[in-house]
Amino acid sequence: MKLCTALLLALLLLSDFQSTVQAAEKDKRPNIILIMCDDMGWSDIGCYGGEVQTPNLDRMAKEGLRFTQFYNNAVCWTTRASLVTGLYPRYPRPHLNRNMVTIGEVLQQAGYQTALSGKWHLGRTESTHPVYRGFQDFYGLLDGCCNFFDPYYRDPKFKRGITGDGSRFFAENTTRITEFPENFYTTDAFTDHAIQEIKTYSETDKPFFLHLCYTAPHYPLHAKPKDIAKYKGRYAAGWETLRNERYQRQSKMGLVDPSWKLPARDPESADWEQDKYPRDWQERRMEVYAAMIDCMDQNIGRLMATLKETGVDDNTVVMFLSDNGPDASEPGGANPEQIPGLKEYYTTCGPSWAFPQNTPFRRFKTWMHEGGISTPLIVRWPGKIQADSLTRQPAHIIDVMPTCVELAETEYPTTFQAHKILPVDGKSIVPILRGETRKPHASLFWELRNNQAVRQGKWKLVADRTINRWELYDLEQDRTETKNLASEYPDRVAQMKADWLQWAEKTGVAQQKHQRGKQVP
Repeated sequence: MKLCTALLLALLLLSDFQSTVQAAEKDKRPNIILIMCDDMGWSDIGCYGGEVQTPNLDRMAKEGLRFTQFYNNAVCWTTRASLVTGLYPRYPRPHLNRNMVTIGEVLQQAGYQTALSGKWHLGRTESTHPVYRGFQDFYGLLDGCCNFFDPYYRDPKFKRGITGDGSRFFAENTTRITEFPENFYTTDAFTDHAIQEIKTYSETDKPFFLHLCYTAPHYPLHAKPKDIAKYKGRYAAGWETLRNERYQRQSKMGLVDPSWKLPARDPESADWEQDKYPRDWQERRMEVYAAMIDCMDQNIGRLMATLKETGVDDNTVVMFLSDNGPDASEPGGANPEQIPGLKEYYTTCGPSWAFPQNTPFRRFKTWMHEGGISTPLIVRWPGKIQADSLTRQPAHIIDVMPTCVELAETEYPTTFQAHKILPVDGKSIVPILRGETRKPHASLFWELRNNQAVRQGKWKLVADRTINRWELYDLEQDRTETKNLASEYPDRVAQMKADWLQWAEKTGVAQQKHQRGKQVP
């Protein structure tokens, strides 16, 4: 009897030991940090050919992997919805419903600590607020943009805001914040909060998922004087010269094929030599924009230093990307009396500077040409990803969710909190991170404001709402989209259009387009 009891006790102790070992092994799953900036062009950072000083992102690229063909959804809310759900946007809005599950929800259920610092822009109801959708801690902006020095500041000439009175909704968890210290700057504040989360989470035995969403360099153009000063006079040669400089650097870096033609100046962009606006005002717009990116990079440097200080650097995957191409809009019109950089003014870069920000591609935010949907993607994972590597394999924002699911060694659910969940549209890029060749998506699809596109292999079919027709491009030979081949391959155009229409029915896009009364022939 005593022997049986002793054996039973030994088996229980062994079982507890094995459970402890398994738990320890489980806790070795990597931490994941997903950094997204706002309205930044494909060529704006140094490691993608830009002149802006981004030593920390450049170091990330040197120590990790850069994608040359990573796609977003061309505008902030659709990209953010796809990023956190792994789904193409569904219509009608809202883009985050109960039949969708977020990365935060999946990873929290798998034992991860989860936090979001920065911009959300997917809602603030009980079904859409981040604290109800998988993020244990939230600090930041629930709206699309805000004053960088005072998010509650109401610009007298631009009163749009989700509150209805022109103010922006900034919060910590569900508590709204309306007062900010004198030295406040959103880029710094978002990073401060993220760093505190890393310090807190790294003291536990559980891995963490941190989503850091900067509003930089989205308008309004606000930056610190010391950062603006770095770029004084840098853009005196104008946007066309800047675009040529970036293109030459990209060619030398192997980011673009030198055989691709650099497209002509965008139709919305002015001729620098004939520009009627004061030159110093035009230059300052780009100087402030560059300073905003510079400050973001400084903060990413602080974040990366924290990973080393807390001892979690080697076991942390860090991803950096932008939500869409640069913004060419000018809310309220171009007004030289509005001084870029200062808290009191609500200024933008406008289409002429958006033109080189996207070098070498065509168009910008909201358009389905490469300039609207292409984003830099840098992934760093020490010891797991080959340093200073480059991949030309296409991937899409919908792939982020399944990538995080695989990294967390968990499963994408079919049901969540009694709701049946839509099957994920994306596929993991972990094989690419390991240096392998991943079977690509058979098709990738886009639609926004009657701009449409589908990519299949090297072929891309794209419709521009202003000319209302389909164009066909061979992206291997012509990723800058300068030679329309639609008339040479009518059968391919018809087949790809039919595939796009089938996707449009599935996602609700077709119904939305019917209500608009528009259809690309």
